[in-house]
Amino acid sequence: MTLEHAFQAALLAASLGLGTFCLILSRRLRRLNDLETGLGGAIAVMAAEVDRLESAIRSARAEATEAGEALSREIAAARKERALWDLRQKITQAQAAPATPAPVIPLRRLRKRVVAADA
Repeated sequence: MTLEHAFQAALLAASLGLGTFCLILSRRLRRLNDLETGLGGAIAVMAAEVDRLESAIRSARAEATEAGEALSREIAAARKERALWDLRQKITQAQAAPATPAPVIPLRRLRKRVVAADA
């Protein structure tokens, strides 16, 4: 056996080894990319979940915006009601407060005035 035959035998063995490696690798890649059980299925499920979560986030954002606007309207209405209530309280207090009473004149002075007026 010459050196040339040895190189050809080694080349043949390496080719068979690489062919076997490629065959095993292609089978593994096929299983990995299988949409039912492999990584491809996991990626497809994750993509569907991402879409679902994005739509949930959009709807939650829209609901939060709507709730914020409703809350601001309620706050404005409450402030108006509070202002009206304060005004009613001031009016009620003003009506309930007695008018300034007439000055109290002691009876002795009153008699002197009456006697002086008669005279």
